[in-house]
Amino acid sequence: MIKIVLNLFTLAGLALLVACSAEQEVKTAPPLVAVVAHTATVATTTLPRNYHTSGAVSSDHKVAISSRISGYILSINVREGDRVQAGQRLFSVDPVELKQAAAQAKADQRDAAVDLKRYRSLLSDHAVSQQQFDKVFLRFTMARSRVLQAENQLLYAEVRAPVSGVVVEKHGSSGDLAIPGQPLLVLEDPSSLLVETYVSEQFITSIHENDSVNLFIPGLKKTVSGQVRQVVKSANRLSHQFLVKVALAADSGAYPGMFAEVLFVTGERLAVVVPKAALLKRSGLDGIYLLDEHHIAHYRQLRVGARRDGGVEILAGLKAGDQIVWRDDGSLRSGVRVKAQ
Repeated sequence: MIKIVLNLFTLAGLALLVACSAEQEVKTAPPLVAVVAHTATVATTTLPRNYHTSGAVSSDHKVAISSRISGYILSINVREGDRVQAGQRLFSVDPVELKQAAAQAKADQRDAAVDLKRYRSLLSDHAVSQQQFDKVFLRFTMARSRVLQAENQLLYAEVRAPVSGVVVEKHGSSGDLAIPGQPLLVLEDPSSLLVETYVSEQFITSIHENDSVNLFIPGLKKTVSGQVRQVVKSANRLSHQFLVKVALAADSGAYPGMFAEVLFVTGERLAVVVPKAALLKRSGLDGIYLLDEHHIAHYRQLRVGARRDGGVEILAGLKAGDQIVWRDDGSLRSGVRVKAQ
């Protein structure tokens, strides 16, 4: 019995010693050190609602050049890519038949002039009637008109540029037969560029002439500004899409034929945007640190959207009212107590 009592006292003493030791450890545990960092409260902001389409850059002023007379091409003075000025000679055609027609017209005019002179003398002597003289005078007038017409036709043997621009197509060479109405060259004015794109019928009511538009041109690796020039309010019967023409700025640097992505603004929407500096990359995934009610940092993964004006749109993982935290050196870790900077 005495041994049992002694054992009980021994166990009680040991328990008391352990409790005192644990209490001493708790009292001597070092407190959490607060880390100074940037903090911000997440709020929603209004962003434009966008609609994406694609199209190709083309010139608003495109001219097909052809000969007005038939004949073999003597020379073509330009090639694709050449810049030409209005009035510059492009090519010339051999006007053999026109020269013959002009020579015949001049010969007829000389004969008519001789007859007119003779009949004028006869009329003064009352040897012919006024009616006979008028017929001869009419013949001379028509002969002179044919000469002028033939001379004007000869001017078409040299084809000149009607406008300033760049040669983008060439369909003939020296020695080829030029046929009236068949294009031999195509000119485009690079200072008047636009993008033709097609818009779905559900968005066409949100797009108006003179609206500002952003266009991304992959070939230039940059975004340029544009303006809606024309909305063709008649849809394609098969695709139910509407043609929209967007004029590019004069300093866009684009060339006809380039691919372009068009970004129309069709309304507004609410979104969450956070500073770009607050985002982190961990194992290829985007994330951010949040503060709890005890000012302790916790890491959370996010799904991000487009970057805009130094901020990043958050598609999933954050909501309005959340408090985010970050350090410029990226040294923040989960479980750290944070003091707002």
